[in-house]
Amino acid sequence: MTKVSNDRDEREGASGPGEPAEPARKPSRAGRDLPAAIAVGVVLGAAILVSLFTVRYLFIAIVAAAIAIGTIEFATAVRKAANIRVALVPVLVGGQAMIWLAWPFGREGAVTAFVLTVLACLLWRLRGGADGYLRDVGASVFAAAYLPLFASFAAMLVPPEDGVGRVLAFMIVVVASDTGGYIAGVLGGRHKMAPSISPKKTWEGFGGSLTAGIAAGALCLAFVLDGQAWQGVLFGAAIVLTATLGDLMESLIKRDLGIKDMGNLLPGHGGLMDRLDSLLPSAVVSWLLLSAFLPS
Repeated sequence: MTKVSNDRDEREGASGPGEPAEPARKPSRAGRDLPAAIAVGVVLGAAILVSLFTVRYLFIAIVAAAIAIGTIEFATAVRKAANIRVALVPVLVGGQAMIWLAWPFGREGAVTAFVLTVLACLLWRLRGGADGYLRDVGASVFAAAYLPLFASFAAMLVPPEDGVGRVLAFMIVVVASDTGGYIAGVLGGRHKMAPSISPKKTWEGFGGSLTAGIAAGALCLAFVLDGQAWQGVLFGAAIVLTATLGDLMESLIKRDLGIKDMGNLLPGHGGLMDRLDSLLPSAVVSWLLLSAFLPS
């Protein structure tokens, strides 16, 4: 959760009548308030580590709280920007059910809660009439899948005996990918990866993400979990790809809505949704690969 990339406009300095204009505060080359972003990332990371090394199931509570906040941010953003009304109550309640039922019942619990949430969204929106029904229901189902259903796979990393190691591997590789991409992009980024989607992303940054993510994955599988280094190489590469795609997808959503950030909860980061974009799809892939590589 220490990601510090993504674009942000420079802020202009303001001055009172008759006073000389103050110079605008120049942002970092990544376009963010870097000290604030690092501070927030450290606090969030510390909360996750404390939960894992005290009562590890507290990690599920952190995931559930983050998803509730992210769901509200998403619903608020699409309503203000495009007058799309997410069925917030069913998505919030159903989302919590997906995450918490994934703990004792695994995939069956999460998928059952998701299906019931979709049904609830269909019924909830009936009272609004036909105008915009498909649009609103589509956004509600998307929110239920993108946020709590994806996050339930992070919750499913916890129950195995080596659950702490699985969560650490997932988080470490995502952080390594973000950090490696940030450093390589700032120092040597020249060739734009997807300028129409995310102008700050470069192929050099992606190379840094891939290098750091593969190295982190190999080390985590070999030393944190009872796996093989080659498995870690595959794990790291897959997480970098899904984290990057998650970033780009979030950028597309924001560009479609015409907004810069999903919220302003976290200084230097934007909204919580702006920090979850790479984590959510990566949680799904982490669970799938670690379940295949490691005994339960």
